[in-house]
Amino acid sequence: MRTLCASTLIGEFFVIGFAGLVAMKDPDLSTSTVWLVSGIAMLLCVLLCGMVTRPGGVALGWALQIALIASGVVVPTMYFLGAVFAALWWASVHFGRKVDEAKARFAAQAQSSSSTPDAA
Repeated sequence: MRTLCASTLIGEFFVIGFAGLVAMKDPDLSTSTVWLVSGIAMLLCVLLCGMVTRPGGVALGWALQIALIASGVVVPTMYFLGAVFAALWWASVHFGRKVDEAKARFAAQAQSSSSTPDAA
């Protein structure tokens, strides 16, 4: 799960940075505000890469997805991109857990077969 989720978060890191560049064109927003918000979101993406397997990591990831969709208020394209990344986040969590379960089953089978003496 960690690899899939981290890949999604790194993709979001870049999208948030590019959205910040687009948001700077809005005359109602100050550059410092745009980069403060974008920088915090980008930092959260990087930190979540390491926290995704810890308690609350996936929930923080969902909060980031909601914030990404909500950023469509400032950059309308982010409604679409936020929805795409939310779908990717769901797929990363869902299929990542399935892969982790399959790895655990395989490891358990390998361990049980190696601890059984050969009947030869």
